[in-house]
Amino acid sequence: MTMRRLYIILGDQLDRDSVIFQDIDLDNDCIWMAEVKEESTHVWSHKQRIALFLSAMRHFAKELIDKGFPVQYHALNEHNFSSLSEALSNTLEKEHPEEVWFVRPGDYRVFESLVKTCKKHGVPFKQLNDQHFLSTPKDFKNWAEGKKQLRLEYWYRELRKKYQILMEDEKTPLGGKWNYDQSNRKAFKKEGPTDIPETISWEADDITQDVINLVNETYPKHPGELEILHWPVTPEQSEQALDRFFDSCIENFGDYQDAMWIDEPFLNHSLISSALNLKLLHPLQVIQKAEYYHREKNAPLEAVEGFIRQILGWREYVRGLYWLHMPDWLEMNALNAKQDLPTFFWTGKTDMTCLNQTIEQTLKYGYAHHIQRLMVTGLFSLLYGVEPKQIHEWYLAVYVDAVEWVELPNTLGMSQYADNGIMASKPYIASGNYINKMSNYCKNCRFKPSESIGEDACPFTTLFWDFLITHENNFQKNPRMGFMLKNLQRKDENEIKTIQLEARELRVALSSN
Repeated sequence: MTMRRLYIILGDQLDRDSVIFQDIDLDNDCIWMAEVKEESTHVWSHKQRIALFLSAMRHFAKELIDKGFPVQYHALNEHNFSSLSEALSNTLEKEHPEEVWFVRPGDYRVFESLVKTCKKHGVPFKQLNDQHFLSTPKDFKNWAEGKKQLRLEYWYRELRKKYQILMEDEKTPLGGKWNYDQSNRKAFKKEGPTDIPETISWEADDITQDVINLVNETYPKHPGELEILHWPVTPEQSEQALDRFFDSCIENFGDYQDAMWIDEPFLNHSLISSALNLKLLHPLQVIQKAEYYHREKNAPLEAVEGFIRQILGWREYVRGLYWLHMPDWLEMNALNAKQDLPTFFWTGKTDMTCLNQTIEQTLKYGYAHHIQRLMVTGLFSLLYGVEPKQIHEWYLAVYVDAVEWVELPNTLGMSQYADNGIMASKPYIASGNYINKMSNYCKNCRFKPSESIGEDACPFTTLFWDFLITHENNFQKNPRMGFMLKNLQRKDENEIKTIQLEARELRVALSSN
């Protein structure tokens, strides 16, 4: 009998309520999942990231099989397909389905691969909207039409009103303000963070242990550590992680969400982004739980709003931008940055404590919080002048929650300003003084954040001024850059030349390591 439909489920589409299941014929259709080499090697993926995807996929497939769904699962150690295209071609040639259906992928590269493979084999295909999100790319495109600037705040307000989240009535935000970001930027006091909640460790079951062994054997030279897997791989584990956040972290999350502290990788963060991005948690479930904790358990409004803004606002916003501007975004390089990514990004071996802390933490857990990514590794890459695609590929490789729809806009747009302002109204730049303000990294570092020249000069500060010198003409008309440029203009010619010289020497030294 000819197969009616082949339903493709990708590794970041592990949604129990997926639209895939709404019209499936258990007798004539088949669910198709595949582990392939390309998804671990098109960027040099972190072992934690590979293991998370494979373990979550295998748990999901087992659940489907146990429920009686027809599933073709192609395991990496059984079929050894090099790419999704190769694996899908093999199935299409054997099964001859009448149609292929799939939910919109989170990666333009994967979308192109699926479409090209179906066309090559003459098989009709249908792309379904991902109902895991609270808006569609079409919704965002319609909202964006005719606007000169597409700013998060206004898209976020539209979704707040649509879903009636933290609202007094249809038009009025709870507490009278849409955004409490200014209340969520505190640094820790001298004694540092106290009462940091414990993270959850899940004992590896047979599926996860098999995956850990497979990844360590198959990809021994890939970055990262993988003695245990640190991340939830099922909806149940993901809900436990969510409960931990609301029960133990939300009280201090708002105040200190931008703060950093030496040897403290997790602090009060939720640690659920990978679960959301693999679709183990539904965003509306998470948002409504946050709202419940404010209304019923007195969780601070500032903290709850800041948390919800990351999911209802930022997450939906970057996805809309991604599909609006791909594939062009990947090739953008507005600042003409050409430096190679320094080697220490793969080892953590650097005298700069902030980078050492953030990168070593990343290599161990596959995790760093948003300020470590934006204002430590991202800031250094921007000031140093890393070629945008290289730092994009690093973020995509090393973080367990990285799927291109969310990672690429955050990296090439917000972090690196490679898109010339599509996403951010100005480059996110700062000297080492910002890191000193928001952490104790600088107190444990040989460099002085206030110094821009000399042996003790902080590389961030040297490169900050060099960046302004290099790009001064580009940003003269940007009102948000005026204060920085006025400070630059106060420097005399000798100091400017010395900064430029030391910045060049720094780049030469790092490029030769």
